[in-house]
Amino acid sequence: MNEDGVPPSAAATAKELTFSLADLPDVREFAAAQAQDRGMSADAVGDFLVALNEVATNAVTHGSSKAWLRLWTDGGSLVVDVHDDGRLWHPEARPGHTPPPENATSGMGLWVARMLSHEIVVRTGANGTTVSMRFLV
Repeated sequence: MNEDGVPPSAAATAKELTFSLADLPDVREFAAAQAQDRGMSADAVGDFLVALNEVATNAVTHGSSKAWLRLWTDGGSLVVDVHDDGRLWHPEARPGHTPPPENATSGMGLWVARMLSHEIVVRTGANGTTVSMRFLV
């Protein structure tokens, strides 16, 4: 793995996109094309986009006004990192593992992303916050 968490074999094929809140439609379009190009079935792309949209929206509404995403394939998986410069987040529990209240109207993004992805890891610290998701292709 390099310092960004991308395996050296994937670094050459990784694709990145910097975005803001207004760019979220472009993020979804970019990610859908990348997912399909990397072998994700058309049936799976919808769930992938819902999870990605939840995490990307969180990044630019709670983390920082600009964020970036990186996609690459690792074996039979599509891996997506979404990173923002937010450093003030100190979750009490493991993010995305506590179900939202029954009548919640917000605060469900990481829960939804965890339900739709094969794996989700959240890292937060002095360099910002990165949410890594893995989807089977």
